Amino acid sequence: MLAHVRRGSGDPLLLVHGLGATGRVWEPVLDRLAAERDVIAVDMPGFGASPALPGGLAPTAANLAAAIARFCEQEEIQRPHVAGNSLGGWVALELGRAGGAASVTALSPAGLWRAPLGPHRFDARRWARRLRPLIAALLRTRRGRGALLSGTVAHPDRIPAAEGRDLVLGWIDSPAYDAANREMRAAVFEPSPYPAIPVTVGWGEGDRIVRAPRPERIPAGARLLTLPGVGHTPTWDDPALIAEVLLAGSSGAPGTALGSERPERRRATR
Repeated sequence: MLAHVRRGSGDPLLLVHGLGATGRVWEPVLDRLAAERDVIAVDMPGFGASPALPGGLAPTAANLAAAIARFCEQEEIQRPHVAGNSLGGWVALELGRAGGAASVTALSPAGLWRAPLGPHRFDARRWARRLRPLIAALLRTRRGRGALLSGTVAHPDRIPAAEGRDLVLGWIDSPAYDAANREMRAAVFEPSPYPAIPVTVGWGEGDRIVRAPRPERIPAGARLLTLPGVGHTPTWDDPALIAEVLLAGSSGAPGTALGSERPERRRATR
């Protein structure tokens, strides 16, 4: 059983977090989504409070998607709309390929690069683990959180202190991170063949981790959005905008032809 949070009513919308994160990254948008959807935010296998994949199974995007599909069967969640961020975006696309999603919305998804990335030349997480006490101390300060989170989000000051601390330390402590990162970097998402379901791919204009997706890696007929003012993990940067994109993507409406566009409402009103 996967750890998860479930709120709201309506058509089911399953949310899948990125590499090294947990389902808590969706907290800024959950209430907005739950007003119109039955929202389920899961911890992927080996992340957060969820157990790792059984039997030493490699945490590829396809295998993680299969585990989430089994979770949906156990919870009697019938073919949900699925949204994901980063690695979770790739997992969402694989759920769609396997017939387990009514629609897919992928935010800054992994795997849409030209060729496999190969191993990291610099293992930042290894050094972060060695410096964990110092990093934990830095996370108690606003300036420290800003420095440590600036690569992930466009506006670190919008993340509450507790959530910022959990985001960084969760990345450091995640037991499945190394294996999932290795599998993610060793492959690419193959867009063909792909079922005829609505697919939306959104890329944060301020994303400093993943470049804009390669068009040849996106399923035919998908809608491609450029999301202004947000970074790689966009839920804290602009919760209203991200909720709007997820609700539109899970509306069941057919996707438009592939093309770069911005949502009609460029920024949330504050």
